[in-house]
Amino acid sequence: MTSLESEFVLQAKGIFKSFGAVEALRGVDFNLRRGEVVALMGDNGAGKSTLTKVLSGAIKPDTGSILLNGDEVVFDSPIAARSAGIETVFQDLSLADSLDPVANLYLGREIFRTDFLGKLGFIDKKKMRNNAFETFAKLNLTITSGHEAVGNLSGGQRQGIAVCRAVTWAKHVLFLDEPTAALGLKQTQNVLDLIRKVRDSGVSVVLISHSLPEVLEVADRIEVLRLGQRVGTFETQNTNSDEIIGAITGSVSTKGRNNN
Repeated sequence: MTSLESEFVLQAKGIFKSFGAVEALRGVDFNLRRGEVVALMGDNGAGKSTLTKVLSGAIKPDTGSILLNGDEVVFDSPIAARSAGIETVFQDLSLADSLDPVANLYLGREIFRTDFLGKLGFIDKKKMRNNAFETFAKLNLTITSGHEAVGNLSGGQRQGIAVCRAVTWAKHVLFLDEPTAALGLKQTQNVLDLIRKVRDSGVSVVLISHSLPEVLEVADRIEVLRLGQRVGTFETQNTNSDEIIGAITGSVSTKGRNNN
């Protein structure tokens, strides 16, 4: 592992992915440093979702390599990526609407009792509830009742629960796909605050978003894809809306931009 590679928690090198005659990704590189928020931006069809699915194990690349903490890895499924400490919150949230927030947080990862009853398959509901509400409080998510079905909660609360679930299990990286879509102003701000808290906890965040104001508010760095290629990398503090829009649309040349 080189000193440069050790700086990154997640890397993609030369990723190609085609669907029939359509080249969704054409030699994409991607770097994510430890403890930063990177926004992945681009127009529809730019390759953002495909790259996210490759890095989260949902689809396999045709060629290219993925490195986690400097070591090459192969994710043949989302379960493999989750086992490696990478969690993803897609737009559909994948919540079980009929279950309460605590059950959703531990869905598929229930804590079993340590006594004889645990051997019979009884879960430790008290420990799960205490741990869940500790996580909710840490991320400033207001859940007034731990017994109400999440299908009855607001969009912001549902989004927060999905993020909290991912944060609970993410050791290294959290992908968020359009997390503020269809949310109101206050709910959107709550999600952005959640992203900051996740970053401050040491987990790196990849934010896929079309909202440039939100990206400029919360991201440390912006990666722009266009037509399946990475066309620019921008440090947020050193760029502006016109430059990012120019990279997204191709109206401004990004040749010579820092692509580290």
